[in-house]
Amino acid sequence: MSQPVFVLVRSQMGENIGGAARAMWNFGLDRMRLVDPRDGWPNQKAVAMASGAGRLLDDAGVFATTAEAVGDCDYVFATTARARGLTKPVVTPERAMEMAREKIVAGEKVAVLFGPERAGLENDDIARANAIINVPVNPEFASLNLAQCVLLTAYEWRRQGVEVAAERVELAGTDWASQVEMEKLAVHYEDRLEQAGFFFPETKAENMKLNLRNFWSRMPMTRADVQMLHGVMRQMVRWKERGE
Repeated sequence: MSQPVFVLVRSQMGENIGGAARAMWNFGLDRMRLVDPRDGWPNQKAVAMASGAGRLLDDAGVFATTAEAVGDCDYVFATTARARGLTKPVVTPERAMEMAREKIVAGEKVAVLFGPERAGLENDDIARANAIINVPVNPEFASLNLAQCVLLTAYEWRRQGVEVAAERVELAGTDWASQVEMEKLAVHYEDRLEQAGFFFPETKAENMKLNLRNFWSRMPMTRADVQMLHGVMRQMVRWKERGE
């Protein structure tokens, strides 16, 4: 397997299974297994909720017990928000998916267990896991919806394997202005402001021009921004000339 398998244990509502499938497919995961779903299988409510991720439900394996569902796996994570009195490594979703990638690259099969909506995984399920995934939620309201928990984990899986910029600018049909374009804009404004007598008194003119150049260099501008500012200055000159 080139990805972890997500195992939904004794899920109680078809809608949550469908929501989990949708969350998985949002982040490129399509290996789902079900352990004894309460409302039987297949489930039309799950299909309706899955929307475009119905293929995951068609391909999902159905098992009677957790042991059977993870029987072919080398390493198993169990998601739980509560301390269970079991001595196991406890990791964040981020670290868990980092570990999962390392193990899968090494040829191991990895599974992640998600418990039923009402009470989560039982100790018997968790005892079969090698490590626990614990989400740092509000301790006064630690309960996560099944699909939410699946989405958090799937997101971390995707984030580990795709280079995503922490911050970017959406350029709407334009590009960043080049240094040449910025220089032409600076010259345009300096020339017009010179003619308007802006650089006064003369003893301060050079420092004022330096500050203006520094001002332009601090502003990340697009070509559209530069064209607009050229237009603003041209219109101001035309307006002054009409007034004369």
